Amino acid sequence: MTSPVRSADVARLAGVSRKTVSRVLNNEPYVSDQARRQVLAAAEELGYRLNHAARALASGRNRSLGVIALGTAGYGTASLLVHIEQAVRDAGYALRVINTPDGEPEGIAGALGSLLEQGVDGVIVSEPVVRGKVELRVDVPVLFLGAPPSFTATRTLTVSVGAHQLARAATDHLLDLGHDTVHHLAGPRKWYATKDRIEGWRAALAARDAHEPPLLNGDWSAASGYATGQALASDGSVTAVFAAGDEMAIGLIHALREAGRRVPEDISVVGFDGNPVFAYVSPPLTTVCQPFEAAAREGVRLLVHAVEHPDAELPHPAEPPVRLVVRGSTAPPSRLRRA
Repeated sequence: MTSPVRSADVARLAGVSRKTVSRVLNNEPYVSDQARRQVLAAAEELGYRLNHAARALASGRNRSLGVIALGTAGYGTASLLVHIEQAVRDAGYALRVINTPDGEPEGIAGALGSLLEQGVDGVIVSEPVVRGKVELRVDVPVLFLGAPPSFTATRTLTVSVGAHQLARAATDHLLDLGHDTVHHLAGPRKWYATKDRIEGWRAALAARDAHEPPLLNGDWSAASGYATGQALASDGSVTAVFAAGDEMAIGLIHALREAGRRVPEDISVVGFDGNPVFAYVSPPLTTVCQPFEAAAREGVRLLVHAVEHPDAELPHPAEPPVRLVVRGSTAPPSRLRRA
């Protein structure tokens, strides 16, 4: 009979100490990236698996985390949830997900109560819509991803997805090309993400003393972008638009081109999210990429640390990366090209 693989076997193959193996497999900090890769590769090669049931009995924890997420299949929401699941699984925890339909406090409270009844050790709030304060006190650590805390918990953590910085980068790109100003097609006002993107757009314009045009309102859908494009097509003063979502940007471009306005020759358009599909439309969409994987992994790392070390000081969250992908939907304004 083959003897079970032990952590000592993993340490020997990886060329590290057993303590390092323990830190890596428990997703603890203070391990170099190289050591982490060596341990995970050795564990995979040997087929080593943690005994989660025994650890739960020993620690008094269920080794499960709950997620409250908006019930939508939109690219951003779905991508973030996928990366949360991967990060939670890699940390050795089970994941329980409850979707909310509309972001109302009552729905958030019900979802949270259900997760707590299931004995989760911590909660991740990936709900971007909360309309008001949730009157609850929670006795487990809670991570808020991309939104400020909306209820009281034993320990609250907040990890940003960097929407403000990404919006500013998108606007700066258009200003750097020589456009006098940038119009902004915003998302629904009830979303935190909408507010962050508006603030980033405004900050970029203010830093250049550029005129701030009136806000354009959308709802994340391509249809709302199309309607906005129809309205803008007859305005010859518009040369650059930053859309708060890739789908709105695609709808906008479609309407502009139907009306005879060329993109990017007449109007440049930048999207937001980084949906890879829109690299293959015509013209390919310039966009800023939300750091879904980085935010999920950093958030889960901090939450697991708070669960497993309740009295320890929390590590400082890493800043999310800012990545602008320049494609064919942006160019200098026509007056500069002629010059």
